[in-house]
Amino acid sequence: MSTFEGLVEESTGDCIQAAVGILDQGIGLLEGISDEVYCRKLAVASDASIGGHYRHCLDHFDCLLEGIQSGTLDYDKRRREGRVETVRAAALKMTEDIRESLLRIHSSALQRSIAVSCKVHYAVDRSQQVGSTVVRELMYAVAHAVHHFALIAVMAKVMDFQLPREFGVAPSTLQHRSQMAASAGVMA
Repeated sequence: MSTFEGLVEESTGDCIQAAVGILDQGIGLLEGISDEVYCRKLAVASDASIGGHYRHCLDHFDCLLEGIQSGTLDYDKRRREGRVETVRAAALKMTEDIRESLLRIHSSALQRSIAVSCKVHYAVDRSQQVGSTVVRELMYAVAHAVHHFALIAVMAKVMDFQLPREFGVAPSTLQHRSQMAASAGVMA
């Protein structure tokens, strides 16, 4: 086994745990806010809602799970389920289903190649296609969710709703902050 293959194999379990962790943050969000806060559209956020951003995150995980089965991951074919965007109970159910599905994935499935399709160019009327791996796309889904969770945190703050300080903060940023705090404590 090459060093690269060893790193990939080691990281697959970490990526599943990272995905479960971000979904657990989502469950905490859903259990801690009201329906009104979840659905409220904010003009300052281009008339988006927390529910809209949250549904968008789940769509990416859902596409990935479908792609694992088919061998082709098409981010343009998201379900965009309106109930998940407007009904917290539906969002919670979908989150729990995705979480359980991720926990059932065997590490060998994460190492498989997958064809990925996504429209990324505004002036070209077709999706771009690239090769990837399932674990790489799982890393993307987690990072994508962290990014949208950061937007959700800002939206919650605008509505005077407090989320945990770590909500929507990248793991590397949390680690950096911790190191900076430790260094400041040593120097103090």
